[in-house]
Amino acid sequence: MAVSQTFKKRERERARRERQAEKAKKRAERKLEPKAGPGNASGASNPAGAFDENGEPRELDFHDF
Repeated sequence: MAVSQTFKKRERERARRERQAEKAKKRAERKLEPKAGPGNASGASNPAGAFDENGEPRELDFHDF
């Protein structure tokens, strides 16, 4: 059974738009997530993690690098 050229084009365009919408959705979700990059080291997001049990500033450890 032969499929018309117009139908193929419409289907291809519909699929392209769906992929585009999915990518936009993923981009929006990533934008809302908090960033966990190299700037968030050793308790930057949790200030209590920067101090030890005595309340003194925590020293850098071998594993912080």
